[in-house]
Amino acid sequence: MPNGWEWCKLDDLAFYKKGPFGSSLTKAMFVPKGNDTYKVYEQKNAIQKEEHLGSYYITEEKYQSLIGFAVQPNDIIVSCAGTIGESLVLSDNPDKGIINQALMLIRLFNRNIESFYLLYFDYILKEEAYKESKGTAIKNIPPFDVLKNFYIPIPPLAEQVRIVQEVDKWFEFVDTMENNIANLQTLIIHIKSKILDLAIHGKLVPQDPNDEPAIELLKRINPDFTPCDNGHSRKLPHNWCWIKGKYIFLPMKSVKPSNEEFLYVDIDSIDNKHQIIKELKNIKTANAPSRASRYTQKGDIVFSMVRPYLRNIAKIEIDGCIASTGFYVCSPIKEVLQPNYCYYLMISDYVVNGLNMFMKGDNSPSINKGNIDDWLFPLPPLTEQQHIVQKIEELFSSLDDIQKALEV
Repeated sequence: MPNGWEWCKLDDLAFYKKGPFGSSLTKAMFVPKGNDTYKVYEQKNAIQKEEHLGSYYITEEKYQSLIGFAVQPNDIIVSCAGTIGESLVLSDNPDKGIINQALMLIRLFNRNIESFYLLYFDYILKEEAYKESKGTAIKNIPPFDVLKNFYIPIPPLAEQVRIVQEVDKWFEFVDTMENNIANLQTLIIHIKSKILDLAIHGKLVPQDPNDEPAIELLKRINPDFTPCDNGHSRKLPHNWCWIKGKYIFLPMKSVKPSNEEFLYVDIDSIDNKHQIIKELKNIKTANAPSRASRYTQKGDIVFSMVRPYLRNIAKIEIDGCIASTGFYVCSPIKEVLQPNYCYYLMISDYVVNGLNMFMKGDNSPSINKGNIDDWLFPLPPLTEQQHIVQKIEELFSSLDDIQKALEV
């Protein structure tokens, strides 16, 4: 132990009190706030670091019966169930009241050690709570008889100040790093969005004038086809064209489950952060939801028409799935639309934000099939679609590597 330091038992440094248990404090005892009422401090006061939060009050009679749990100026209240170890030092003039059963009250005998005490106490409390939890979720603080018998090293006052300042400096550094990481992750999301925008408007990869124009692909399927880009505000390269969804997607089909079980895709199946299917549901045909009737095949893209801004969009990776009628199934006409390009097209801001404008309804705002059928999509030549997908995946792979490194 350095010169001038000394070991002190927690019990010798402060008065400790756990909130009242059992029927001492129940909802039936709470009354509206008034001139002669007293506040009941809750966990959220400690967790959110705000002593004036809360709406629970008791009468003066009840307060007097629980006076042993009353707070005093500069008391420390600590959350001690669920979210444990969050503390708040009350002000010089707190609202008169008592702590509830989910709080612990600490009253230091010498407030000069407050900052250092809280630093060390936080470490002890959480370390011991973790041990007591035996690997399960941490639910409660250690028993008082264990906690109060801990010894902590108390340095001279000047050394306490220096230690607290040094710890605060490193905490600030860690907070700054975490904020920078969060900002970088947000930036990566914006970069991906910009990459998609450039891609679907012909600005991500060089144009090849020798590519067969998209309009010729469409006329090969439908000789009477005419372009629909008149008056569109966004200009496309000369061998691209604007095309309505109904001309590039196959008509949706209805199908009923026929086997004993089937793979079902509903909204809950989608990871809307990454626009992938996180889990296919194996459903018994006898229990099939009435909405399970959208035919899908490998390469299709399901686009949720319910709250489209949530981006519940994903590519179907295997045959034999049935999707909910809440989806528009984008089944690309492969002679004109490459499935992977279709996927990146459907998750782009241009499509998602554009279709959001057609939402109707209050409880579950939705778009309809006609909104997607009539939406204008930018269509490049098939060869360029392949080049675009290759470039997007190359850039996204680099950005994903950065994101994974940030999460370590």
